[in-house]
Amino acid sequence: MKRLIKPTAVNGIIHPPASKSLAQRAIAVASLALGQSKILHPGNSDDVLAAIRVCRTLGSEIQQLPNSLIINGGINEPHEPLDCGEAGLGIRMFSLIAATLDKPVILTGRGTLTKRPMSSIEQSIVAMGAKCKTNNGYVPITVCGPLPGGTAKVDGSLSSQVLTGMLLAAPLAKSELIIQVSNLKSKPYIDLTIDVMKRFGVEVENDNYKTFGIKPESEYSPAEIVVEGDWSGAAFMLVAGAIAGKVRVENISLSSKQADRAIVDALKLAGASISSGKNSIEVKTNELKGFIFDATDCPDLFPPLVALAAYCKGETSIRGVSRLKTKESNRAATLKEEFGKLGVVIKIKGEEMIINGKIPVAGTVKSHGDHRIAMACAVAGLAAKGNIEINDAQAVAKSYPEFFNDLRSIIKD
Repeated sequence: MKRLIKPTAVNGIIHPPASKSLAQRAIAVASLALGQSKILHPGNSDDVLAAIRVCRTLGSEIQQLPNSLIINGGINEPHEPLDCGEAGLGIRMFSLIAATLDKPVILTGRGTLTKRPMSSIEQSIVAMGAKCKTNNGYVPITVCGPLPGGTAKVDGSLSSQVLTGMLLAAPLAKSELIIQVSNLKSKPYIDLTIDVMKRFGVEVENDNYKTFGIKPESEYSPAEIVVEGDWSGAAFMLVAGAIAGKVRVENISLSSKQADRAIVDALKLAGASISSGKNSIEVKTNELKGFIFDATDCPDLFPPLVALAAYCKGETSIRGVSRLKTKESNRAATLKEEFGKLGVVIKIKGEEMIINGKIPVAGTVKSHGDHRIAMACAVAGLAAKGNIEINDAQAVAKSYPEFFNDLRSIIKD
């Protein structure tokens, strides 16, 4: 699918999609809790639908209603592979959860997930005392439990998602489990995981993000949870307001544990005009200047930050480049390539991405199958010097299926 973005001002109100980070965790935990749970406003992104599909294959009964899910939890050995779609978080969560079962379970993926390395999953499962085999470091993955408990060590430098899977699976271990973590990145995502577990009745002992403990008698209990708006999706719309007019995002929690809430800090550094209300935030265009920002704990902000930096006078530096290699694309390389087609020069120096502010020119770009690249290029086109065409724009369905409809709704004719 191709999308053509024409330079235009924006002015309107957006209700962001449901947080897929929160929804996927809630669906997984509800499926582990014996009894009936209810998840309100889970959204319909591809990753959320993949989580529903996997949990059904594992034996949970899930009823999809308008704006809610009714989940009767309980998992057992599946009779077919677990299809995780393109969900990186999903395959990392469900590999560890499946490793609590006594028989081999196969997990597969599609599209960009087939190109993403899975060695960290194998290492973590083996560290927890279960069995795991990948296809030369890629999907399909075969796992076999049970998890005996004890002490497991994991390197958290590449992705916090593996640790999320370990934490979610830990209450199903045969004995008390201690997880020792080194070089943990994206701590806010672990806070989110621990919060979801707590809401379903399991307490995690967190010793300064280096050691995590879950006692064996801990059990998930059914719960009702409301999925809040997604800061990752909202970030693109807020940047749209900063560079092309005015946008107010509603139904967004300003006290959220989502890592990408940090977009507000970046917008302030850039000089955007910001005002907030109860569960809403409004951003208006202003004279923007280059800024320095550390995105190590929120790497999904790189794409909207690059779109923002293009309209900032001077140089912008964003840290955390190493976190971008194992996303839907190698985002550092992809951002450099695609924004380069629009005349925006990006340099990579170790952990730093340096963007020289320059209003994008007309051009044709491609998403590389990466939802956040498609959205970044679309937002960057709103005040560009000419039209920008985006190839493979359907990638936005992974996290924000209504992105282009929402964008159209705030365009001033």
